Amino acid sequence: MKKITELTAELAAPAIARAGCTLWDVEYVKEGGVWYLRVLLDKEGGVDILDCEAVSRTLSDLLDEADPIEGSYTLEVGSAGAERALKRPGDFEKFMGSPVLVKLYRSLDGQKEIPGVLTAYDPDSGAVTVEAGGVPRTFEKKDTALVRLRVEF
Repeated sequence: MKKITELTAELAAPAIARAGCTLWDVEYVKEGGVWYLRVLLDKEGGVDILDCEAVSRTLSDLLDEADPIEGSYTLEVGSAGAERALKRPGDFEKFMGSPVLVKLYRSLDGQKEIPGVLTAYDPDSGAVTVEAGGVPRTFEKKDTALVRLRVEF
């Protein structure tokens, strides 16, 4: 049986394409006792509310028909955002050279959040290298809670 996130991605694909968007990620998470099914979109030039609405309306009907989720949940369709999380090898490749924030599970040299520029990613080990303060720093996957893009002003 397919995971809820995989099935949702398949059901959403035609609506996402019609909206001129691409699928960034699907999450099915429980927060504060409530289950959320989040579909995050990306589009050259940015995702707007009309894109989200079009995908949400179609996907909601398709999910009602397929009924893959037992119990209640909240469907959210939105933009992946400017400070999106990087999860897949392709994400890291696409944003090589971009400003990122690495969040660690445990403090390292008194820091749990390391801002820097993404300089390398090892798809085999999941290790991420960023240049932080002019010094390259590599973080192993097991130590890394999250890597996300960082917007600089």
